[in-house]
Amino acid sequence: MNEKYEVIVGLEVHAELCTKTKIFCSCKNSFGAEVNTQCCPVCMGMPGTLPVLNKQVVDYAILMGHALNCSINRVTKQDRKNYFYPDLPKSYQISQFDIPLCEHGYLDILVGDEEKRIGITRIHIEEDAGKLIHADGFEGTLADYNRCGVPLIEIVSEPDLRGAEDAKAYLEAITSILLYLGISDAKMQEGSVRADVNVSVRPVGQKQFGTRTEMKNVNSFGAVFRAIQYEAARQIDVLEQGGVIEQETRRWDDANGVSVLMRSKEDAQDYRYFPDPDLLTFVVSEQHVQQLKDSVPELPVAKTLRYVKNFGLVRVDAELLASNKARAAFYDSCVSTGKNDPKLVANWIMGDIAKYLNENRIEINDTALTVENLTDMIALIEKGTISNTAGKTVLEIILKEDRKPGDIVVQQGLGQISDDSVLQNIVDEMIAANAKAVEDFKKGKTNAVGFLVGQCMRASKGKGNPGILRDMVVAALEKL
Repeated sequence: MNEKYEVIVGLEVHAELCTKTKIFCSCKNSFGAEVNTQCCPVCMGMPGTLPVLNKQVVDYAILMGHALNCSINRVTKQDRKNYFYPDLPKSYQISQFDIPLCEHGYLDILVGDEEKRIGITRIHIEEDAGKLIHADGFEGTLADYNRCGVPLIEIVSEPDLRGAEDAKAYLEAITSILLYLGISDAKMQEGSVRADVNVSVRPVGQKQFGTRTEMKNVNSFGAVFRAIQYEAARQIDVLEQGGVIEQETRRWDDANGVSVLMRSKEDAQDYRYFPDPDLLTFVVSEQHVQQLKDSVPELPVAKTLRYVKNFGLVRVDAELLASNKARAAFYDSCVSTGKNDPKLVANWIMGDIAKYLNENRIEINDTALTVENLTDMIALIEKGTISNTAGKTVLEIILKEDRKPGDIVVQQGLGQISDDSVLQNIVDEMIAANAKAVEDFKKGKTNAVGFLVGQCMRASKGKGNPGILRDMVVAALEKL
């Protein structure tokens, strides 16, 4: 990116809420149903129908407001946002305009080793629009109205993000919080989370913002990253050529890596907002707002910093572990037993366990693994009863069966050999059988030690104590 310019980014994140029913009617709120089977006269906006606000939507939005340190407007209303598009059968969207449910908040994010505070302008509730279907098998466009009336929260950031890296970290933090709160499944591939990306550039040192463009409905972390990089470079190129940036809405074409002009950008007056006459002003009690606040769990950034401070984890590892609610909860339970070094527990969860979960596309709660069995297995390794290699064998079993690690070690003969006389015999045999490695060591090639220890471990069928074997190998070689 051109060092003469600063990139300014603001994100409007739309998150579908995982309520059982839609925001204003009793239609089922589910993804993947047959086209136009999850809609009714209310969400289709038929004349004479009356919407009724889903209380759960309000609660979920307030939870997110507390998580993002917002003030909550206990008295608020719904407004009609008027525009004409084929996926909006009512020709207006029920949203919120001048009195959002939540506003004036912030979110602390981690970008590399730097902690940044991003302002949150507002969070408001609204209904989703339908979906237009384009396919090669037919001409024209089809409309699926199942998504009409699906509840959304829109989270609008201040223009505090400085480039694609900041935006990616911010989006990851937002989706982690949605999952922690249990208010959205946050599946970007299904459209549960989408972002409108506002980008502008300005010369370094200039206080006034440049003219921004908006890219609608970008639906993956990678796409947001690429869209910002492209659009910033495009705007810089226009300015360098003496041109002027126009305020406009663009479509991000991720397949071709370009943004394409859609239309000139609308302002608020273009939508002709007015209070929805079919929905009453609603009031949330101060007591209920406080109850919701008290139910917010420790969130990913705070958890990450705690892992670094209390358990000595590297920040990257701590952030990765804290980003997954189920695995973080399992880790906290393991550490609370006091049986093991917290770093070792983290290594097992992020290493072999994560590999197994990812390969099988499941989560840790879907396995037979228990806190007791994992901590007991790690304790056996820490005591020298079994090796790391044997631990992997035990882990494979306890992920699938609720069995005591100690019993598995006995039944499968996995106990580590620490008897000096037995190990010395193995070392002597391997040194005698690997003359080339011995010569390499004499020539100063220290990696020969690792090779010989590996041969000893293989000869002991993984049961030899690697620490003792290494000391014995080195001692034997130095005598030659």
